[in-house]
Amino acid sequence: MVDRLEMFIALANERHFGRAAEVCGVTQPTLSSAIRQLEDHLGVQLVLRGSRFQGLTPEGHRTLDWARRIVADSRALRDEMRAARQGLSGQLRLGVIPTALAMAARLTAPFLERHPGVRLSILSRSSSEIVTRIEALELDAGLTYLDGEPLGRLEALPLYHEGYALLVGADSAIAGRGTLDWADLAGEPLCLLTSDMQNRRIVDRHLSEAFAAAAHEAPPPRLESNSIVALAAHVAAGGWSSVLPARMAALFARDPRLAAVPIAGERHAVGLVVPRRAPHTPLIAALLDTARRVTEA
Repeated sequence: MVDRLEMFIALANERHFGRAAEVCGVTQPTLSSAIRQLEDHLGVQLVLRGSRFQGLTPEGHRTLDWARRIVADSRALRDEMRAARQGLSGQLRLGVIPTALAMAARLTAPFLERHPGVRLSILSRSSSEIVTRIEALELDAGLTYLDGEPLGRLEALPLYHEGYALLVGADSAIAGRGTLDWADLAGEPLCLLTSDMQNRRIVDRHLSEAFAAAAHEAPPPRLESNSIVALAAHVAAGGWSSVLPARMAALFARDPRLAAVPIAGERHAVGLVVPRRAPHTPLIAALLDTARRVTEA
């Protein structure tokens, strides 16, 4: 039954029979047969079928909620029994917003040092992707913003607060300033993250508020990217500036061509998010324990 539920979850996530079969490591006929057997067992139609996958029935959506709970409990049981036999081990998938990638090692390095049997994957994802993929069992935990946008059915542990800086060329007239206000960014040739990133929405809000106070409209950036490295490379090439988290801007400012100027104002909480469940799996419990030690230190 659990195997069939896992295939059903994969189909709901992928919305394609072939891709779902590939994720599960089975043939497409095997997956289709498992879904039909699940439907026969439950006595309801779960999937709308035609020449291709057309979605879930209302019963399918309700079953998906139950399937995710049952599969999560099954995996938790396996993890706990494995930990009891051989100590903590297994694979942990951590989604991290791009602006927190430079800070992730403060959590993951001590975690891996304490638990050498664990393998860790760090995946760059937007804040909304982290929430949806944890709920879909495609990620185990995430590092993301904790304020401003809903976190769904997740438990959160704050790790640090993110401030901002303007990354500019070292020869820029603004590079020698001690600190900036958001209104000081008027006229700067900004390159920013794309609007699907929560960091960009935060930056847009701060700029809009600052420019509204001066009865001006914040100009849109001429260049956008979902890669912070691409933004920093354009600033280094000359003629651009970018708003980045202060710690990340400081890392890039080690390049003598660049300078980071702090921007005064509100800071935003970033932290660890995990599924809200009791008890946690051994891996998640260990990750939360490490995160608490990091914040206390």
